[in-house]
Amino acid sequence: MNGRVRCVAGHADVSILEDWEMASTAAGSIVDLAALENARLAWTRADAPSTAAATLRAAGQWSLDGPARRFDADDWWWRVRFAADLAGAHAAHDEVSLCFDGLATLADVWLNGERLLTSDNMFVRHEKRIQLAAHNELAIRCRSLDAALAAKRPRPRWRAPMIENQQLRWIRTTLLGRTPGWSPPAAAVGPWRPVRVVRRRGIDVTDVTVRARVEGESGVLEASASVRDLETRARFDGPLDIVVSRDGREHRAKLAPSSTGENRFEGRVVVADVARWWPHTHGEPALYQARLEAGAIAVDLGKVGFREVSVDTSNDGFALHVNGARIFCRGACWTPLDPVALVASADESAAALAQAAAAGMNMVRVGGTMVYEDDAFFDAADAAGVLVWQDLMFANMDYPEDDPSFAASVALEVAQQLERLSGRPSVAVVCGNSEGEQQAAMFGAGRDRWSPKLFHETFAALSKETLPGVPYWPSSAHGGAFPHQADRGTTSYYGVGAYLRPLDDARRAEVRFASECLAFANVPAPSTLARMPGGESSKVHHPTWKARVPRDLGAGWDFDDVRDHYLERLFRVDAASLRYADHERYLALGRVVTGEVMAQTFAEWRRARSTCAGGLVWFLRDLWAGPGWGVVGADGAPKAAYHYLRRALAPVAVHLSDEGGNGLHVHAYNDGATPIEGELTIDLHRGEASVGRAKGAVMVPPRSAVELPVLSLFEGFMDLGHAYRFGPPTCDLVVATLRAAGTTAEAFHFPVGLPSSRGNPGLTVELTEKTDHVVTLTVATRGFAQSIAVEADGWAPDDDFFHLAPGARRTLRLRRVDAKATGRLSPGTPRTPRVSVLPLNAESAISVVIPA
Repeated sequence: MNGRVRCVAGHADVSILEDWEMASTAAGSIVDLAALENARLAWTRADAPSTAAATLRAAGQWSLDGPARRFDADDWWWRVRFAADLAGAHAAHDEVSLCFDGLATLADVWLNGERLLTSDNMFVRHEKRIQLAAHNELAIRCRSLDAALAAKRPRPRWRAPMIENQQLRWIRTTLLGRTPGWSPPAAAVGPWRPVRVVRRRGIDVTDVTVRARVEGESGVLEASASVRDLETRARFDGPLDIVVSRDGREHRAKLAPSSTGENRFEGRVVVADVARWWPHTHGEPALYQARLEAGAIAVDLGKVGFREVSVDTSNDGFALHVNGARIFCRGACWTPLDPVALVASADESAAALAQAAAAGMNMVRVGGTMVYEDDAFFDAADAAGVLVWQDLMFANMDYPEDDPSFAASVALEVAQQLERLSGRPSVAVVCGNSEGEQQAAMFGAGRDRWSPKLFHETFAALSKETLPGVPYWPSSAHGGAFPHQADRGTTSYYGVGAYLRPLDDARRAEVRFASECLAFANVPAPSTLARMPGGESSKVHHPTWKARVPRDLGAGWDFDDVRDHYLERLFRVDAASLRYADHERYLALGRVVTGEVMAQTFAEWRRARSTCAGGLVWFLRDLWAGPGWGVVGADGAPKAAYHYLRRALAPVAVHLSDEGGNGLHVHAYNDGATPIEGELTIDLHRGEASVGRAKGAVMVPPRSAVELPVLSLFEGFMDLGHAYRFGPPTCDLVVATLRAAGTTAEAFHFPVGLPSSRGNPGLTVELTEKTDHVVTLTVATRGFAQSIAVEADGWAPDDDFFHLAPGARRTLRLRRVDAKATGRLSPGTPRTPRVSVLPLNAESAISVVIPA
C-alpha cells in the first residue's frame, strides 16, 4: 500500500463498490455482531466509498434541502458480502490484503465474524493481510461522535468560536458538517474512501518513495522501494530499474540493494536537458512518466515533474519561487466538490481545476478545515499546472499534543499523507494548520502558546524528511508581532472584506501573502438560485436564504452584510432601501460588487511596487447552492466574481490605478517566459463622446510588471483622476487597452465612481454563427455598457459581466454545456433556448433566439 504505486503487473486491486447495506442504531445500543444479527434494523442499500448522509441522499431519505439530521448522534453500521474471487483466482504464494483508505471516524471492523481492526482517525489508511473464505462478510461500525465527545477531558486553553464542541480537538475528523456557521449539516460518517481487496502475485512492492529535483540543466529522480519475492519470501534478486520517459525518450538506471533495510533498494536516474515543470501562468507544466521494472514486471509510479521551489522570507516576507522565478500566486481555497459524500471522479476534479486555471489562478489551497484530497486531484493539479498549498488537517483548535495516543495517531496520519505527495510538482507548500496561531492569539492565549511543538517541530521534521524539496510553513497565518499581522509573513487578510476597510487598505496594509482573503456572500447565478429551497423567488431576508449565508458563530452580522457594505460604498445606494424597493436590482448590483472589489484588490497586489506575493480567495466553490463564499456555485456555474477575477488574474493583463495627485497610472503584467512588445491605447470618454486618445509602444519583460503614468502618453496635463477638482471632470471613463502577444487586455477606470443608474446604452446583439456546440454573437454598443450579464440555459459564455466602451463591439462565444452533469439547466427550461444579454446600466435585456 503506497500512494506512489498506481498498479503492478500481475496484481489485482479491486474496490468493493456495490452491494453494501447501511443502518443506524442508537449510540452504544449494539456493540457486536451477535447483537446486530438479532436486531431488527431498517437496512438501506449503499455504495462505497460514501458516507451515511450520501447514502440516505441517494435513497431519497434525506436532503440538504430538508430537515437537518445529526449524523454524529447515532452509530452507523455498514456490511457487504463478497466472494473470494473478487480480485481474481488465488494462486500459490499470492498474498491478499484488505485495505481501508479512510474510515470516518471511530470505526470497528469485522471480517467473517472476527474483529479485524479499530480506527480512531478518518485520515489514516489501514491494510490487513487476510485469508479469504469462499464467501465473506465485512461489517463496519462507525461509533457516535456525540457519545465520544461527552467523555470528560481537559478543557482547551483557547476557544475556536466557529466550532460548537471544543472537544472535537481530540477527534481526528473533518470539521466539514461540524461548523454550523458555514458548512452544510452533513457530518462525514462511514467508509468515505475506498475499501479494497488487493491480491499480490510474484513480487510485493511497498514503501516506494520518489524525489524529483533539478541539478543544473538536468533532472534527478531518486527512488527507493522495498521489493520482496513472494515465492521465496526473500528479497527480490532480479534486475530492478527505474525508468523515466517523455515524448518517446526513456531514461533508465538500476536500483541497487540498500543497507537501510532487508528488502530495500535505492538509486537515481538523471534526465539530461530536463523539461521543467512550471505553473501554467508562467510556462509548461511538463510531466514525465515513471515506472519500476522488476524483471518483466512493470510497476507504474504515475507521473512526476522536475522543478525547484523555495520561499523567500527575507524582510519578513513570504514569496514563492519556482525554478528561480518569483511567482505571484493567485487563486482560491479548495472545497470538496461534493461535501456530503466527499467523493469526486477524476474527471470532475480535472474539470474544476481546469476552471480555476482558466480564471488565471495558479494556486489552490486545501485548507485544514477540509479533507485530504485523493490522488486524482493531485494528478489533475500536476497536469493543469496549478500549485497546491496543502494544509495538514488541523484548524483553529488547541490540540492535545502531549497526549501519547493522539500524538502517535497524528504522526502516522501526517507521515502517510506526505508519502503520497512525494514527486508531486504541484505541491508547493505544506502548512501545519489553518489559523491555529491566529486563533490562540486573538482569544487571549499567552505568546508561548501560539507556537505548539506539534506544528513547529514534529510536523516540520516529518515534512523535511519526506518532502525535502517542499517548503514547510507552521500555520496559515504566521509571522510578525502577532500571527495575522498583514505586513509580515502570511495572513488571513480580511481588511477589505469582513473588517469593512476601504479598498485602499489592500495597499496600505502592505500585505505580504494572503493565504485566505476576500470572503463575501457572493450572489449566485439565477440557475443556481433555482436550486435553493425557495427557488428563484428566494429573497435575501428569508430564512432559507439566511440559512446558507456564511457567518461567524456568535457574531451579530453575516457575510451578506459585508457585501452590502461595499455595495453602498461603490454604487452609492442604500442597500436596505434598494432591497425593499427593487429586489432584482439589489441582486444584480450585489453580484457585481464583490467582483469589482476582488478585481481591484488583486490589481493592487500585482503592481510592480507591491509588497504582496500572493492572495487566495476564501473558497473557489460553494459547498451548497446559495450565497456562499465561492466564486463558483456548488453546481459549477461561475459567479460574476469569477469573471472579474479571470480578467484581473490573466497572465497578460492591464490595470489602471488612481495615484491621487500623481495622476492615473497604468500597469501591465506579463507572466510568460519571453518579453512582450505591444501597443498601449488610452481612451477618454464623457458619455458617448470620445474626448481624448493616446497610444504608445510598451515592452514588458518576462515574468514581471511595468508601471507608467498615463499622462506620459499625452502631450499635456489633464486631471484624469479628478484629483484637483478645478472644474467638472475631464471624463467619466478611462479605458486602457493592451494589445500584445496575440492578446487584448482592457482596464476601465471611473474617475467619478461606478455608474449606478440605468438608461439605454444602445446595445445590439446579433447571432452570427451557430453549430451544434458553439453559438457566436456580436455584441456592440453606442454608449458605455456596464457589466454585461449573459444568460442562456444550457450554454456557457466565454466571457460574462464585462464592460464595453462606447462604440465598441465584442465577439462572444457560447459553448453548449452538459446541463445534466453540471446542473446548469434551470427548471422549466423553454423548448426554444434564448440568450439574454443585459448590461447593468440598461433598463431591459436583449433576447436572441438560439435556433435548433
